[in-house]
Amino acid sequence: MELFEAIHNRQSQGKVKQDPVPREAIEKLLDAAVQAPNHYKVRPWRFVVLTGDARNKLGDVMAASQRDRHPDYPQAAFDKTRGLPLRAPVLIAVGVDKPTEKKVLEIENVSAVSAACQNLLLAAHGLGLGAKWRTGEWARDAKVKEFLGFESDQHIVGFIYIGQPEFGMSPTQRPSYEDRVVWME
Repeated sequence: MELFEAIHNRQSQGKVKQDPVPREAIEKLLDAAVQAPNHYKVRPWRFVVLTGDARNKLGDVMAASQRDRHPDYPQAAFDKTRGLPLRAPVLIAVGVDKPTEKKVLEIENVSAVSAACQNLLLAAHGLGLGAKWRTGEWARDAKVKEFLGFESDQHIVGFIYIGQPEFGMSPTQRPSYEDRVVWME
């Protein structure tokens, strides 16, 4: 597949089948992710791959955290939250290592991990999979971080949902770059 075609036509997940995604396919996605550039070659990415019942356990943690913060919410809100990790058969939480050397800047690690996420999304498209990158409050939630094995001050840059598309999807039309660039000569 031609690179520019993949970038412009990458499909976000949409609705996916709950059919399992072969482990070999997930491993290919992870291998593509870690090809991202990273300053000082510190490999700052951390991936937590959730399949099967692990997604239910994450949903339970999310609902419990929500209940702690908002005990007045109706039960339906907690049930909805509990189901969030079940939107796809594979969920990959992507975290960032904190710098351990003075010369390594946190923003460089975050940028490298974001590039790894983009590689993963493009690789999923190349394998015919649907993939969607989500963040939101759960990427900052202390209980979710603890469940996934991250420190409370460690960044989660996203949750990548992966599955077989249920039906053909059209690419998302995005605005042009033209209003976001300044040319200096």
